[in-house]
Amino acid sequence: MTATISSEPDATDEPGASGLSARLNLVLAAACGLIVANLYYAQPLVGPIGAALGLSPDAAGLIVMLTQLGYGLGLLLIVPLGDLFENRKLILVMLGLSILAVLSAGLLTQVVAFLVAAFAIGLCCVAVQIIVPYAAQMVPAAERGRAVGNVMSGLMVGIMLARPVSSFIAAFLPWHMVFVLSALAMTGLALFLGRVLPRRVPTSRLRYGALIGSLPRLFATQPVLRRRAAYQGCMFAAFSVFWTVTPLLLSSPAFGLSQVGIALFALAGAAGALAAPIAGRLADRGLSFAATRIALVCGACAFLVTHLAPEGSTVALAVLTLAAIGLDFAVSTTLVLGQRAIFVLGDAHRSRLNGLFMASFFLCGALGSAAGAWLYGHYGWWGASLLGFALPAAGLLYSLTERR
Repeated sequence: MTATISSEPDATDEPGASGLSARLNLVLAAACGLIVANLYYAQPLVGPIGAALGLSPDAAGLIVMLTQLGYGLGLLLIVPLGDLFENRKLILVMLGLSILAVLSAGLLTQVVAFLVAAFAIGLCCVAVQIIVPYAAQMVPAAERGRAVGNVMSGLMVGIMLARPVSSFIAAFLPWHMVFVLSALAMTGLALFLGRVLPRRVPTSRLRYGALIGSLPRLFATQPVLRRRAAYQGCMFAAFSVFWTVTPLLLSSPAFGLSQVGIALFALAGAAGALAAPIAGRLADRGLSFAATRIALVCGACAFLVTHLAPEGSTVALAVLTLAAIGLDFAVSTTLVLGQRAIFVLGDAHRSRLNGLFMASFFLCGALGSAAGAWLYGHYGWWGASLLGFALPAAGLLYSLTERR
């Protein structure tokens, strides 16, 4: 089965040889960043949000965990609809629902209601993973890594800037305003996308039940999907451990950083987003095999180097910042390499493959957030960082079973 793309581009927006114009590529990258940021705004704010809602430090990880669980469920139940329904309309509907969920999080003050809103944010923001295969569909297979890398660079910038942005806002305004301002920005994005997105109409005639029912068979019959999901699951769980725990560590008496200080720390880590377009080009050149292993090694080493200096010292803070950059660089690399690998497995089920891939490692990320917060609460940074090191190390060991 194939999909058809119908569009009416503006006269000033001539598509390039790839079939994806530079302007539309930039728009999709920016949209991915703005949407996915909603999954991470709460990470550096788990302390103040937990205190306001009456959650204990041990339970504060639930805020991040529920958002990621909602995202994982949406990847399985909603993203596959990209193989069934017209993509432009589907993206706009999910974007509208995500605006309502984010606004609810900004207005609710009761703990159960807020946790439900956090889950809904994850569930509805899967619009971003309808956009990524939508972009991949517009280019030839030989250029798919570059296109995916460019769009994913916007997604990774959104992930990595979400933390400093929310920290800066919370330093001067109530934390609720982080979500309110995001809802306003998303509203503007929805209006703009409604004007510029071309239509893409899949030709699949599967019913929804058959579409979802095909997911286990796809997972069972695609070894590349399973392997790439395992690599990214290890990396993303380590990523979630790091970024759930480090705001708690940096605000502890050992470092004593304010929200502004935590924001600057997270801003430095955003440099890792530069890996996304680089990884896409490496994949197009057939270098995924080596690049994956290098990224897994970098991910494991990022946790080891944090113990080179006494906790709370200036050197320790500098090393922790370098670890953040290295870890973000590594997780960006494995993500783009993984998506490039699964997007060449078939056009007719690209959205389903992407949903399975993303859901697999986001589940690992949710578990990593909860486990990291629990380990930090009981054993400090040593306990959390040991888990963070073990995860990419396990992925590296598994990669030794892969043939070139």
